[in-house]
Amino acid sequence: MITQEQTDTIQLTDSAAEMVRNLLIQKDVPDHGLRIFVSGGGCSGLQYGMALDADAGENDQIIERNGVRIFVDSVSMMYLTGAVVDYEDNLMGGGFRIDNPNAVSSCGCGHSFKTSGSADSNAGAGYNGGGGCGCG
Repeated sequence: MITQEQTDTIQLTDSAAEMVRNLLIQKDVPDHGLRIFVSGGGCSGLQYGMALDADAGENDQIIERNGVRIFVDSVSMMYLTGAVVDYEDNLMGGGFRIDNPNAVSSCGCGHSFKTSGSADSNAGAGYNGGGGCGCG
């Protein structure tokens, strides 16, 4: 387990941190953190995932942002370095959004993406070469 205090790995906006803190209270799990991960799937080959998690895994990096603990496994971190997690609440439904500088293309809804390495090599985090977009 690697703990990072000052790092440029993943940023969490104030609105995203507030939403995570509210979710932790609503779910009555104030000691949990936010797990952010990348898995194979989606129309662009890779997709983002988030969950509330009690503990970090053995190969996780733990990042403290705006009073929220973030857990990221080492494979996902390769795809998420420099990413900014935001939360938007709007009339179209809102939700979490990840602005990822490593993505060279993404699905219309922003949940699926492709990196320059995954576009050519079909490697990494379970790349499956496509699939249906989960946007609708």
